[in-house]
Amino acid sequence: MAVKSSGARRYAEAVYQLGDEGGNLDLWQEDLDTLAEVVSDEGVLSQLQNEKVLLETRGTMFNTALGSMSPLARNLAMLLLQRGRLDLLPEIARIYGEMLDTRNGVVRARVTTAVPLSDADRDAVTERLRQITDARDIRLETAVDPAIIGGLVARVGDQLIDGSTRSRLIQLRRELAGQPR
Repeated sequence: MAVKSSGARRYAEAVYQLGDEGGNLDLWQEDLDTLAEVVSDEGVLSQLQNEKVLLETRGTMFNTALGSMSPLARNLAMLLLQRGRLDLLPEIARIYGEMLDTRNGVVRARVTTAVPLSDADRDAVTERLRQITDARDIRLETAVDPAIIGGLVARVGDQLIDGSTRSRLIQLRRELAGQPR
């Protein structure tokens, strides 16, 4: 997996540099998301990687599927097709998105709660995470896991904020048993 991420990162960085120089970072994000969606379909990906079909034929099929995508994005797609690296596209899109978010001061956060958050709770959590991280914008992704009992667990970048009832109960049990944290 590390080799795959390494290769995807190099492509993402090159695309980011092209987008930055061309002033079209957001367009690149759209194109990368479209490419990632196309190759995420296992049937499409297997056809495009089928070496029994001529590369030229696969290229024509892929080019047709890309519709009105920008010429540079089409070039990237064809390069990855020729190198047999189409499977990198979802990872390239993800890494590129992270780079764009960093540039724009956007922080992605994943919050897990025992019950679904109401809109008001979601707004309050977003605002609190914005204060904690000093981010301009928080993109909040939510998940529900009844096993945490109550409270919430938030992952913001590499930071984990565990305010769940479950973790508090585990800590209390350790303290009562005389075990160190």
